Amino acid sequence: MVYNSKLNAARKAIEYIEDGLVVGIGSGTTVEIFIKELGKKIVNENIEITGVASSLKSHMLAVESGIAVSDLIQFPEPDIYVDGADQIDLQFNCIKGGGAALTREKIVAHASKKFVVIVDSSKIVEKLHMPVPVEIIPFAYGYVEKKIRQCGGRITLREGGGKFGPVVSDNGNLIADCDFGVLNEPEELEKTINFIPGVLENGIFSKEIVDSVIAGEEGGVKVLK
Repeated sequence: MVYNSKLNAARKAIEYIEDGLVVGIGSGTTVEIFIKELGKKIVNENIEITGVASSLKSHMLAVESGIAVSDLIQFPEPDIYVDGADQIDLQFNCIKGGGAALTREKIVAHASKKFVVIVDSSKIVEKLHMPVPVEIIPFAYGYVEKKIRQCGGRITLREGGGKFGPVVSDNGNLIADCDFGVLNEPEELEKTINFIPGVLENGIFSKEIVDSVIAGEEGGVKVLK
């Protein structure tokens, strides 16, 4: 089961967490498991942990799990950031943003001393090929759409399943999914997209900021980096 793979990855990441650390908390289903396991560790080992959450949903779940939550104003450099990925290649470049939290996730990833990616092994691919989430200031959407097409991408404004209209990020911006096919040079594409005025951030996370990758499997876990 995929759940067991995610659980194994989350539990391995828990081993990285020590008393007194400030822990950046990502978003997504694997991270939700990590948050709950972290809450258990705090109670079972009577330790103190401060969390810095990258999304409102993760913030709320952390509070429910008994984790003290702060922000980058008080803790501008978390000791470790734990987050998932929607896809990760063999060089450890990632695509994130399926949950529309990519901008805050990337901020916390860059701010933290160490960035640990936790995934189930099915997320690992030879080369990234899924659409790249892009957060766009609403005023600029038409222009950004034009520039993405000029870069060879097919852009689709993301719409919510439970309501009429587009998905809006925690920052109040639009999320578009941009299909560029196979990403042979993801780091260059990340820079190209972010250079477009009106783009706040995109979901390509360069291997340069990834310190460790934990891949969960049904029967265990592999630390790939």
